[in-house]
Amino acid sequence: MTQDGDLRFQNSEPRIHSTAQLKGVKLGRYVDIGERVILRDVTVGDFTYFERNGEGIYADIGRFCSIASHVRINALEHPMERLTTHKVSYRPNEYFRYLGVDGVFRARRQQRRVTIGHDVWIGHGAVIMPGVTIGHGAVIGANAVVTRDVPPYTIVGGVPARVIRKRFADDIVVRLLALNWWDWPHERLYEAIPDIQDMDIEAFLTKWESVG
Repeated sequence: MTQDGDLRFQNSEPRIHSTAQLKGVKLGRYVDIGERVILRDVTVGDFTYFERNGEGIYADIGRFCSIASHVRINALEHPMERLTTHKVSYRPNEYFRYLGVDGVFRARRQQRRVTIGHDVWIGHGAVIMPGVTIGHGAVIGANAVVTRDVPPYTIVGGVPARVIRKRFADDIVVRLLALNWWDWPHERLYEAIPDIQDMDIEAFLTKWESVG
């Protein structure tokens, strides 16, 4: 259905490709899950989309995120402190009878959730490691490996990912974070789209900060 019968809005139900695999996943409105995406125990906010072949586990993802193909969120951690890093130590049931999944190791993985803010762009093939938090408005370069937290509106890239630059000056970032545009009602967002397209960021903020 369109939102409250308003013909300005498309159907807000999530779009999930038939080849995607989802388990324990909560999807917001207008979410788009592409081909062969695999998600386990992940929440995905409104308007966020995954391109093909993405994968994520134990993660909370905000609204309006753009996630390119082949992205890996919360890449598998192996127990390097053990005799072997092989899964025979934590998933022995795949090879032997009477030996179950290592619940302690699974709990360790579950506790190291990835948190991704709103309006984050994650480039092709990027890998987000366990426990990382990515701030609102950040940009992750293609093929980056993110091993530490990324501040809001910061562009990072490389292996391991390092800061390249900020998207905007500090005062603009403060105003953007205060604006919380990702929480706006859809009606307000609809009205703001032409200004998003045509105005520079400071002019946009000056106009829309005054909207109650």
